Amino acid sequence: MFHKVAIIGGGAAAATLVSELLERRTPRPLHLNWYAGAPGAGRGVAYGTPSERHLLNVRAASMGMFVGKPGGFLEYAQALDPTVKGSDFLPRRLYGDFLQSRVEQAVKNAGSFGHDVNVIPFMAESLVPSSEGVTIGYGDEVAQAEAAVLAIGSLPPRPLPGVEDAAIASGRYVTDPWPYLVSAPADERPLRVLVIGLGLTAVDVVLELSARWPKANFTALSRHGKLPEPHLASASAPGEKDAELIESLRDDANVRAWIRALREAAAEADDWRTLVDGLRPYTQSLWADLPEGERARFLRHARWAWERARHRMPPQVAASIADLERAGRLTRGRGRMRGVSLSLEGALDVKRLVPGGGEAVESYDIVIQTVGLNTDTLRTEHRLVRQLVIDGLVKPDPLGLGFAALPDGHLLDGNGRPRSNLFAIGSLLRGALWESTAIPEIRKQAQSVANMLMAESAERVHSR
Repeated sequence: MFHKVAIIGGGAAAATLVSELLERRTPRPLHLNWYAGAPGAGRGVAYGTPSERHLLNVRAASMGMFVGKPGGFLEYAQALDPTVKGSDFLPRRLYGDFLQSRVEQAVKNAGSFGHDVNVIPFMAESLVPSSEGVTIGYGDEVAQAEAAVLAIGSLPPRPLPGVEDAAIASGRYVTDPWPYLVSAPADERPLRVLVIGLGLTAVDVVLELSARWPKANFTALSRHGKLPEPHLASASAPGEKDAELIESLRDDANVRAWIRALREAAAEADDWRTLVDGLRPYTQSLWADLPEGERARFLRHARWAWERARHRMPPQVAASIADLERAGRLTRGRGRMRGVSLSLEGALDVKRLVPGGGEAVESYDIVIQTVGLNTDTLRTEHRLVRQLVIDGLVKPDPLGLGFAALPDGHLLDGNGRPRSNLFAIGSLLRGALWESTAIPEIRKQAQSVANMLMAESAERVHSR
């Protein structure tokens, strides 16, 4: 087993893995350095929001931290409020409280399991894996470990192509919405706001700012102009023909064939949501069956449809968004943003392609970018990831979906060989797993990586 392990990251994936490791009894003590990046880590971006309007899009009963205890979060929530039900969609802030309390307790109790843990309030800035171990640089310090796990979440968002430097410098073009939502003050002015993107982040942005800015009107622009689908008010069981459907998909690993099969199955299902939810346990293995060319085809043509069906809005969120649309405060637009420039008057002029051809230019007071997770490790400015890629110590996923890796989390080096002592969990494994961002998948990854770290023979990766 590895006795000296480094965990890098301060969000939910890191907190889950740290807790998984520290709550195990092992033949020899585990020495764990957690490079959390800040005091009080464990929430990350996803669960760091203080707003009660931002809800989980998974029911409370499925949000436990550990594979063996999927109801742990529900128990935590019911201890605070006995009226909470397993089918409820609870505030993400509350889930952040849960994560933070559990990992803090795991750190506090580490000694009773024979472990030594050091929570470092700095992010690792460099990392050099070798056959002897891993060298980690942070601040002015250098530390050693036998193995390291990258659990850093998604990468910092980058401005979209066509956004001029003057627009960014004005402060009116917001590349990263989450810090902005924390600091944006109330405003009574009649603002014109453009949100680029129409996923769950766009929904959160509109809900929060429409309350703080009661006279603002919002336009949300995306390629198809469609919101995420809503969840049903009550949970539903998977369909009876799921096994038959899965076998048909495995028989023909072709995106066009899959789309036809899914449409036919959805037409026969009582509700298409049961079909999508029934696919979830098989999504990772189905993704593994797709050749790279078919994966690229999926990203170009079907990703948007899958994302809005898979990542759905809680019913109360969908109702609030519908109210804003009926009131005329939210308008959805179809098209592609082509450029953003700062006008002489200080507004942002946005050029976009419109359906059917042609361009339109409209002016806004604020433009907020909400285009989903950034997982492009080749072009990121993230200091640690950039160092690893430039030095050829890891290999970027060829489709921009994080790191090239084995499905079990072993990262590949620049030559495509698996590293025995360098792992990842979470968002940057999308290339290997696709389904790799939600808690039900992350807790399984944490369990799997913990098993490998604690295994008596850490060299077995070489026999693959």
